[in-house]
Amino acid sequence: MTDRTSLPHGTDAVPARSWWGWGDPGQALPDAECAELAALVPGAAGTALPVPSLASLELPPVRVSAPRALARLVSGAPAVRAGHTYGKAFRDVVRALRGDLAAAPDLVAFPREERDVVDLLDWASGADVAVIPYGAGSSVVGGVEYRAGSHSGVLSMDLSGMGRVLEIDRASRSARIQAGALGPGLEAQLRPHGLTLRHFPQSFAFSTLGGWLATRAGGHYATLHTHIDDLTAALRVVTPAGVSESLRLPGSGAGPSPDRLFLGSEGTLGIITEAWMRLQDRPVHKASASVVFDRFPAAVDAVRAIAQSGLHPANCRLLDPGEAALSGVAGGGRSVLVLGVESAHHPMDGRLAELVALARDHGGSPTAGAPAAGGSAVGDSAAETWRSAFLRMPYIRDGLARMSVISETFETACTWDRFPELYEAVHRDVGAAVRAATGAEPIVNCRFTHVYPDGPAPYFTVIAPGRRGSEVAMWDAVKAAAMRTLGEHRATVTHHHAVGRDHRPGYDRQRPEPFALALRAAKQALDPAGILNPGVLFDPAG
Repeated sequence: MTDRTSLPHGTDAVPARSWWGWGDPGQALPDAECAELAALVPGAAGTALPVPSLASLELPPVRVSAPRALARLVSGAPAVRAGHTYGKAFRDVVRALRGDLAAAPDLVAFPREERDVVDLLDWASGADVAVIPYGAGSSVVGGVEYRAGSHSGVLSMDLSGMGRVLEIDRASRSARIQAGALGPGLEAQLRPHGLTLRHFPQSFAFSTLGGWLATRAGGHYATLHTHIDDLTAALRVVTPAGVSESLRLPGSGAGPSPDRLFLGSEGTLGIITEAWMRLQDRPVHKASASVVFDRFPAAVDAVRAIAQSGLHPANCRLLDPGEAALSGVAGGGRSVLVLGVESAHHPMDGRLAELVALARDHGGSPTAGAPAAGGSAVGDSAAETWRSAFLRMPYIRDGLARMSVISETFETACTWDRFPELYEAVHRDVGAAVRAATGAEPIVNCRFTHVYPDGPAPYFTVIAPGRRGSEVAMWDAVKAAAMRTLGEHRATVTHHHAVGRDHRPGYDRQRPEPFALALRAAKQALDPAGILNPGVLFDPAG
């Protein structure tokens, strides 16, 4: 018997995806529900923008054709091109609803193996064809939209046909996985082995391992293993200059890490085709609780104490009064802290009781069912209510977009000492930008998605009625104000949504210039023709 298993079979089923909006097209809100939502936003439009039929779309003509040897891998079908034009940011959804698909790629490629990726990049480099790596298109920062404008053609490279778990090393608890694996398919292939990657971003069902790696995605864990970086053991990346494969090790001090170069590179330096990922035994012991606070600052102090306690809860989501009310978890100006613990090996009731006790020490009131010290934990209804709202929120955002309601979310991270001032500044300065752009009073909410001993990762939601026909310009004004505010308060321009094209101005200000110089040199060395995702991280010229 061996602890190492090769898995040559089992592909990742690709679910139906909306070409214009989020996720499963069957889950999109009907017109009546869109109107009901908009009624909660004074000044919103009275009718929903219709969803265009694919047959009615006008796409730009195809400018390039693939060589005969690659023709089997590519498609120029209008429906395929339309579905690969944009990601899922608010501005993407609105433009798709308007039938504006001027940025559509000329062709979409569906490689089935790494050799296909190599051949496609070789052709594109010689033909001046820009290549936009595409996992499942869930980017909310313009990461999969071509905006450079000077290449001979544009190829969207969809990796979803490369979705297999290729090999499992049970002894080291790791697996070699193709980058096109979607979240559900990846977990389904690991489940028979009692293992899990345990990385569950909100986009889990509609995003891929390669996308998570390329954007340094944040996942399930609110503490400790917060980013996909923490779960990555080795990468295999195809670049125009050759294939890079790092050595799988539990740790190394041998110079700068090659994996760190490609993690977060967002398809600009190469295309990730495989990764060795660190796995865990599947948790069987889980418990959750929620704690209500009358004062948001006291709730923040409680979360800081928890983050610095070494108890490492899997879930530690703090909802400010507005977010708690929007999610249906609490009203009356109260904040809610949702806590969760889990283990594959032993009950977690005692750990959860310690966490609840810390929250209580800072003025929190545990809801019914939360464990007392020495007591047992049960499922928490507030946590379930929040989870349901969390998973439904992207569809709600699309419904609001159809009613011309501006909806922007941006996430960041800062040190604990800076958070109170940042929180006030977002409400004041971003709120002022919304009022200037829309003439309306915005809803500005906040929650913590992840927390660290030295600071939180706040996630802000901004909602306001927009003027029909001006939604994109209004959203752009809000985004610009958000980036300015984050920069002024020394908070990162993104914690886990990535840079893409929408966050470029903030990223350019954030990264040190000597590092930018080195990164540009790496771009020139690995992608001398400048074809890989131009406009992301670097200017189109490279």
